[in-house]
Formats: sequence, C-alpha cells, structure tokens
Amino acid sequence: MTELEKTFTSLGGQFVTPVDTLTEKLKSIRAIVFDWDGVFNDGIKTEAGSSSFSEVDSMGTNLLRFGLWLHHGGQLPVAAIITGVINTLSETLVRREHFHASYSQAKHKIDVLHHLLNQHNLQPHEVAFFFDDALDLSVSEVAGVRIMIRRNANPLFTQYVIQNGLADYVTGNQSGQFAVREGCELLLGLLGQFDNVMNERLRYFPAYDQYYQQRQAIVPSYWVVGPNGPEIK
Repeated sequence: MTELEKTFTSLGGQFVTPVDTLTEKLKSIRAIVFDWDGVFNDGIKTEAGSSSFSEVDSMGTNLLRFGLWLHHGGQLPVAAIITGVINTLSETLVRREHFHASYSQAKHKIDVLHHLLNQHNLQPHEVAFFFDDALDLSVSEVAGVRIMIRRNANPLFTQYVIQNGLADYVTGNQSGQFAVREGCELLLGLLGQFDNVMNERLRYFPAYDQYYQQRQAIVPSYWVVGPNGPEIK
C-alpha cells in the first residue's frame, strides 16, 4: 500500500477501483461535475429551500481545477454543477468560482451530462463526478472517475454502488464534513500534482496567475431542465 493510500484509508476512505487503475483513468479527466445536495453539504434545507457550501470545499474545487490545468499544459478543465432542484447558493458558487455551467431541476442527469459534454466537445470518460445518491447513478455509470460522498445512514445504497462498480472511491468523511475537499486532494495526489499546486499557489506568479486569469474569464451559463431538456435561465 502506498503512502497516499494509507493517508486516505486512515480517514475511512475506500478504494473501490485499484489505485493504479484509478490513476490511469484520472490522466484523461478534462471536466469535473458535482451534484450539490449531500455533496457540498449534508442535504438539510433552509426554509427557503436552499442548502449551503463551505469555503474548505470551494478551495478544494479550485485547487483541483488548477492541478488539472497544470496536468493538461494550461488547458482549463470544464467545471459544472448538476442538481435536481433549484438552489440559489449553488448558483452563487458557480458565479463566484467561474464554473462553466449550472444545471438545476435535472431529474434524468445523464441527458444533462450529454448536453454539457456536447457544449464542450468532451466524452463521458473525461469526466470526474462527485455524487452521493440514487439520482446520480445514471452519470456515475458512465463517468471516467467517480467519487462517492459517504453517508453512513445509507449502507445498502453504498453496498449497491460498490457491488455494481458505480464508484471508484468512497470518501472517509461524510456529507457536510468537507468530503469534497477530501476527494479533490485525493485526485491531486493521484495525479502527482499536489505539491506542484501548493508550490505554484504559494508563488502565485506566473503559473497560478495565468490559470486564475483564464478561470476568471469564464462566464457561467445557467440552465433549468424542463420537459424539452435544458433551457437557458
């Protein structure tokens, strides 16, 4: 077992896919797609129907995007949120972090994924997907890398996902406990980019500044999924 495996299994993380295989799949990743409820938070809603995110997880997404940018020689990875509901705070994160797209009311997420990929000329195996529940399985079935956010309250669901090969890694931390950050750091470690990301972020110039300028130039698109598919919001 490698030191990286020891680090993440000590958190309670579970490698469903062997590390060598997962690392090889990760080399092709050019997009990161996140579910929202139960991924960036514990899924509990406010009276207004919204749910929050943490700065810890937000930073994780940025570091992973920077690491993939370095890995692919300055090509910015596509980043998107696909959620089954309308959530104002998910759109806040997309806007602030300059993700490429936000999709809400997505009930059949595989169709929405194909819409996103068609927009950017990508294939499903080039997607890393962070997910937590049943509504996400149509995407986890085809995505290249699948990070499942742990929730101890659904042991049969977790068992089903593992037995059917629908996840590559199950986080040690549960939803609402910075599991997105865990998954992002894992992928950076597997890519061999974590130290590079830290060193370049510390220096800021020139590499991180170049990445940041590219990221900030992204104008997110906001979609609501209706009976005829995604419609611009």
